[in-house]
Amino acid sequence: MVFRGFSPLHLSFTDAVCRIHAVSYDYSATTECLIEPQRAQYGGGIITNPDFTHGIQGWTVFGQGAVKEGISNSGNRYIVAHGRSHPLDSISQQVQLEKGKLYSFSAWVQINGGRGNVAAVFKMSHGELVRGGHVTARNGCWSLLKGGVYANISSRAEILFESKNTEAEIWVDNVSLQPFTMEQWRSHQDESIDKERLGKVRFEARYANGTAIEGAGFSIKQTKSDFPFGCSMNYHILSSTDYQNWFVPRFRYTTFTNEMKWSSTEKIQGQENYTVADAMVSFAQQNSISIRGHNIFWANENFQSEWVKNLTPDELRKAAEQRIESVVSKYKGKVIAWDVMNENLHYHFFEDKLGENASAEYYARAYQLDPSTTMFMNEYNTIEDSRDEKANPLNYMTKLDEIFVISWKPRNISRHWFAGPF
Repeated sequence: MVFRGFSPLHLSFTDAVCRIHAVSYDYSATTECLIEPQRAQYGGGIITNPDFTHGIQGWTVFGQGAVKEGISNSGNRYIVAHGRSHPLDSISQQVQLEKGKLYSFSAWVQINGGRGNVAAVFKMSHGELVRGGHVTARNGCWSLLKGGVYANISSRAEILFESKNTEAEIWVDNVSLQPFTMEQWRSHQDESIDKERLGKVRFEARYANGTAIEGAGFSIKQTKSDFPFGCSMNYHILSSTDYQNWFVPRFRYTTFTNEMKWSSTEKIQGQENYTVADAMVSFAQQNSISIRGHNIFWANENFQSEWVKNLTPDELRKAAEQRIESVVSKYKGKVIAWDVMNENLHYHFFEDKLGENASAEYYARAYQLDPSTTMFMNEYNTIEDSRDEKANPLNYMTKLDEIFVISWKPRNISRHWFAGPF
C-alpha cells in the first residue's frame, strides 16, 4: 500500500466519457480550528459509529493507553485516548481495504495541551504502517485532519491516531473513510472540469443590415490557450528548437529552474551576471508567457554559494540587500510574482544568521521595491506527503501570518499582496 495525495487533478477528458454514478467527492476543507467539529464527511463512509453517538461501539483501544467518552457543553459526543506512553497509543477500528481503490479519510481532532501534530495511520495486516494524513492540532478547538490512501493490495487495516507527544490526550470525532474506484475518481475529475473550465457559447451570423443568416456554418481554430497552465523551463530552451516547439504551444506561465537564483546570477561575490536569465525573460515575453520570479532567496543552506556561507552576519546582511535590490529592480514589471524566501518551512538559513525576523524583513523589502507584484512563499509537501510534518496547510498559513504581522501589518499594507499556493 502507498499513500497518495488526494487533491483531484484537473486533467483533460473528452465530454464523450461516460459518467460513473458515485458519491460526490467532498471538497470541503479548512485550516480553522473550530469550537465544535463539523459533520463526518460522507456520513462516515465505511466507518462504524463515526460520530460516537453509540459510545465506543466499533472502536477499541490500541496500545497501552485507555479511552473514555467526552461530551461537549452542546451535547456533542467524542472519544478521548489518554494514559498514553507510545506515539501510537490511541483508538482503533478495523476496516477492509480493496485493491485498486482510493480511500478519502477525514477526522476532527484536538489535543489537551498546547499544539502538536496528529496523524492518521493505517496499520496493515502484515505490520506496515501507512500514513493517511496529518494536521497540527490544538487545545480547546477542533482541527480537520484530511487525507487518504490508495490500496495496491486487498488487506485488513487498523486505523490509528498518532501523536509523538505521549503526555497529550488525543480527542477524536466524526471520522470518515470513503472508498472510490478509479473510474469514480476520474468521473469526479471530469465533473470538476465541466464546472470550472467548460461553458456554453452561442454564435450567430448576421448580414450587415442585421438580418440573421440562415444555415450559416462556422469553423473555429484555437490559436492559443487562455487556461492558466504552466511549467518550469531551463536554459536549454534558448538553444533547442524542439524544446521551444514543445513548450510554447502548451504553457502560458513559467518559472526558471535555477537561472534567476542568487547562486546562478552571482557565482563570484560582486560579479553579477544576468545574461542567461535575461535571454530567458526575453524568450518568454516574445511568446506571451508570464514569468514567476524564482527565487530571490533560498532558505536551504545547502544551496547557497560557498562565498555566501562564509560571510559574517554583517557581511551577509549587506550582500543580501544588494541581491534583493538587484534582482527585484531588474525584473520589476517583467514577472507576475516573486518567490521571496524559498522553502522557508523546511529551512531557515537567513533566520539562523540574521535573526528570526529575517524572512519577514525581506518580504517587506521586496514589496517596497515592487509593490504591484504578489509575494509568495514557495514550498513542497504542503498537501501531497503526509510523512512530512514540517509542511501542511496550517503550518504554511501560520508562517505566512507570522511574516505578515512582522512585515506588513505595521506598514498598513493589505494582506492580499502576500500569498501562497492555495
